[in-house]
Amino acid sequence: MGNIGIWQLLIIAVIVILLFGTKKLRNLGGDLGSAVKGFKKAVTDETANEESKQSETIANKSSESEPVEQKEKDKA
Repeated sequence: MGNIGIWQLLIIAVIVILLFGTKKLRNLGGDLGSAVKGFKKAVTDETANEESKQSETIANKSSESEPVEQKEKDKA
């Protein structure tokens, strides 16, 4: 009962095309594509920002530890 066959999908596609027309569907597809592209770009930018923050944190920790090591060498 829950299975949708190819014929049901074709009938639904024809009804949607008749209701909205091909021009509106083309515009809708373009809008959807640009929205997905923007979403992917935002996700990529966010992960790049997180990675740069992590590398900055690691760099700051390593630069903070260097003077401590030098002080310990000076004491010895």
